[in-house]
Amino acid sequence: MKIIIVGGVAGGMSAATRLRRLDESAEIIVFERGHYVSFANCGLPYFVGGVIRNRDELLLQTPESLEARFALDVRIDTEVVEIDRAAQTVSVRNVLTDEESVEHYDRLVLAAGASARSGTSDSTIPTHTLRTVDDVDHITAVLAQADAASAVVIGGGFIGLEAIENLVLRGVQVTLVQRGPQIFTPLDPEMAAPVLDRLRERGVDVRLNTTVTGGSGNSVELSDGTTVSADLVIDASGVRPDVTLAERAGLRIGESGGIWVDGTQATSDPLIFAVGDGVEKTDAVSGSGTLVTMAGLANRHGRSVADSIAGTPEQAAPAVGAGIVGIFGLTVATVGWNEKRLVAASRAHRIAHTHPANHAGYFPGAEGMSIKLLIDASTDAILGAQIVGGEGVDKRIDVIAVAMAAGLSASALTRLELAYAPQYASAKDPINQLGYVASNLAQGTSMTLQWHELAEARAAGAVLVDVRSAGEFAAGSIPGALNVSLEDLRERLDDLPKVPLIVHCQVGQRGHTAARILTQHGFDVRNLDGGYRTWLAGTVTSPILERALA
Repeated sequence: MKIIIVGGVAGGMSAATRLRRLDESAEIIVFERGHYVSFANCGLPYFVGGVIRNRDELLLQTPESLEARFALDVRIDTEVVEIDRAAQTVSVRNVLTDEESVEHYDRLVLAAGASARSGTSDSTIPTHTLRTVDDVDHITAVLAQADAASAVVIGGGFIGLEAIENLVLRGVQVTLVQRGPQIFTPLDPEMAAPVLDRLRERGVDVRLNTTVTGGSGNSVELSDGTTVSADLVIDASGVRPDVTLAERAGLRIGESGGIWVDGTQATSDPLIFAVGDGVEKTDAVSGSGTLVTMAGLANRHGRSVADSIAGTPEQAAPAVGAGIVGIFGLTVATVGWNEKRLVAASRAHRIAHTHPANHAGYFPGAEGMSIKLLIDASTDAILGAQIVGGEGVDKRIDVIAVAMAAGLSASALTRLELAYAPQYASAKDPINQLGYVASNLAQGTSMTLQWHELAEARAAGAVLVDVRSAGEFAAGSIPGALNVSLEDLRERLDDLPKVPLIVHCQVGQRGHTAARILTQHGFDVRNLDGGYRTWLAGTVTSPILERALA
């Protein structure tokens, strides 16, 4: 059997090496239009920042090493330009010599990935992406020539944040240009606030609701009417699936814009398979087509393709969309859907905010984190989660991702037995705590209100009661709140108005206790979810986002 693979990174190379392990007799050819194969593209920003010092460490394999170990015919600088499905051939072009040739295939695997989406309206501005080894070489060359370098990064997503952190590590003055009102849009606004604060603390000039409109020399013009210096412009505004070959060949394109595949990664042509960032995945929350551009999925699906071609296909699991990024010591992680997406889809949901420490508070070095869990209102299924904090964020997002994949309910998080020692966790792990909050919501033991719902509730006549201590209240409070500490609450019941009450503390736990006391004394009461800390984070975000969630 002759198998041709288009694309020699992540999914494509996983398919090629797995195929060889399954079938020693197959002829396997990999065409890669770039000059490098099997490189660590997720490590590229960290070479720019000097965290990874040796460029060769990014080059995991070469055509020669792949031929020696796996007997693969890997042809770099070679682009597949056409697919003839009837003849089962591909037309290829050497990008260095323009020489063209035709190759027959028995099976074809498309792993071309995604292409960068432009974040500027002026095509004359020289921008760089951060997706290939060539990109990194260009960027480091520019920085080496500039004495006091400055840079503009377009887009505050995964790649944008990594680029910013590593440019700052290089001593570069960075301006972040974000088209919308919020950075890192996978997060909801109150969860993104700490990320914005951290960027500004490190001297990054963040411009929200702004685009790049022009530029000349070493400066860039912005839509807010200002001009900023820029020896370098990195376009990290996003990617779009590369479906050019598939469209020309008449293959089915999915509702998300990626190449449609079935559960075995086969396209609408059973002899052609597809994997990677250019391919549509099945969303675990909705069951519909979605795009998830994560290397883990690309590698896993590449392996699945090999199994399918070798005759042992397995159905791919729906994608939960787990992702994580670090920015100046802050870890940001997401999985599943956010609140904005649930609201847009008119899907009924419940929300739980918590602010636990990563391990026992009495053990030295405890770091806080903020967690947001999104729950289906009717089934108690986990729809998504967001975590921002220090140590331990990665562990907790992975547990939630596994729980989603396993179909565990939010309340079932209470029953997970997780490893505990004071330096690693608390006896009630943050995951268990989430489960307790979710269980209270499911059982009706707790009635909560979200930060962006507070203004409307107070306008309708509800009274806000802050149950923190007088000292906490004096240090910062929600305007107009009545301060009655939790410890004094039972003695001051007669001081409270007989109207709907909203109670809150710092993070939500004392508020829940206060709500239980008041409910059992006949009050109509709700707890402000996540407490003062969540409300404070939410109020620094754009009013546009607050209205969108309300």
